[in-house]
Amino acid sequence: MATISQPPVQPPAATAPPPRRSFLRAWWPALIWIGIIAFESTDKLSSANTGVWLYKVVVRFFGHINLYDVLVWNMYLRKTGHVVGYGILSLLLLRGWRRTLATARATFGRAKVGLVTFARVAILAWLGTVFIASMDEWHQSYIPSRTGTWHDVVLDSAAGLVFLSVAYAWIRRPRAVIEA
Repeated sequence: MATISQPPVQPPAATAPPPRRSFLRAWWPALIWIGIIAFESTDKLSSANTGVWLYKVVVRFFGHINLYDVLVWNMYLRKTGHVVGYGILSLLLLRGWRRTLATARATFGRAKVGLVTFARVAILAWLGTVFIASMDEWHQSYIPSRTGTWHDVVLDSAAGLVFLSVAYAWIRRPRAVIEA
């Protein structure tokens, strides 16, 4: 009796996610973060409102305290929020650009997309951070309880640059070699 041999069964080839899904995966964290920044740019989170909240919390825990001291701490907390918020934004934009350009290079090839280097993606992420910071301060200039200043744009841009530099150092750090 003759047996018929069949070719071995090949596992299905891994396919890349559709471009739209891949794009959303790359950018949804940055888009959500930009929405949070836009919300923080409203009248509800103006310095006057956050100063009142901070004063109530401090008085509750520590008793009576000089209002001027609370307002100084409010300013420091708000500027720290700028640094952390825009630093995180720069990292999320870095993530989005790295994934988008890597997908584009895999799809269209190196000739059309070019080399995807950390410097190229970091520049795009930093320019995006500067743009969002500028638009945020411009938006605040139209809200009576807010002040949009170029100083905050410089602070936000510097924070993005520092966070991107730390990301570069983290990526380039030497890896520990595990011996068997």
